[in-house]
Amino acid sequence: MDPSTIIGAGLALAAIFGSVIMEGGNLGSMFLIPPMILVFGGTIGAAMAGTLMRDAKRLPRSLMKAITAKVSTPHDNVDTIVRLAERARREGLLSLESEIAAVDDPFLKRALEMAVDGTDSDEVAEILGAEVDAKRSADAAEAKLFHDMGGYSPTIGIIGTVLGLIHVLGSLTDPSSLGAKIASAFVATLWGVMAANIFWFPLANRLKRVSDTECEQMELAIEGVLAIQAGSNPRLIAQKLQSMLPALEPPAKEVA
Repeated sequence: MDPSTIIGAGLALAAIFGSVIMEGGNLGSMFLIPPMILVFGGTIGAAMAGTLMRDAKRLPRSLMKAITAKVSTPHDNVDTIVRLAERARREGLLSLESEIAAVDDPFLKRALEMAVDGTDSDEVAEILGAEVDAKRSADAAEAKLFHDMGGYSPTIGIIGTVLGLIHVLGSLTDPSSLGAKIASAFVATLWGVMAANIFWFPLANRLKRVSDTECEQMELAIEGVLAIQAGSNPRLIAQKLQSMLPALEPPAKEVA
């Protein structure tokens, strides 16, 4: 699991809560149940109203994916593809059949199975390319839901504040309680803005980044398998796939 989301959100919350404490504030005054229910419940409801039910049902799974997604390292696939390309060049494409079971990446494994089964390279590219496009579209829908929640959250918070101020105006006969009630009214705006910028927008960006990384690895696998099918030189395959890796990724092993 990549812990950046948990660490980042924790750091942001620590900075906010720490500043409240340093200024002599009371953290308990921030955790008022009614405005929190209004902000989080209203935000989720508004986001559901603007999407399809099948997308809304994926919300819990998308949340867990954003927090716990394990992002694999693309250069591992490069090493695997180059090793398989060397064997295919020496012993033929069918010799890879015994190697497929040991491949960890399920997408790469499926691509290799299609190649070994004799599927035409154009069909391999078309079928697997369509799978990448479908995944990218589904992932974009998941990220959009969280992005929409980030847009709705501050507005829902303002609604909560307006409702709180209406309640304040109805209590003008008791001036001693006005200060506490006005402060409570603004808690909804606080949580609306805070949730948007610490939870919803970062989670949307996280899902998009994870999706981009996974799709890039799938595209790299397609290019590698097509190159193996074409009988390309393993050294050239390594160079081609290495050029597709992000600049910060470790280099693939040199081919002898």
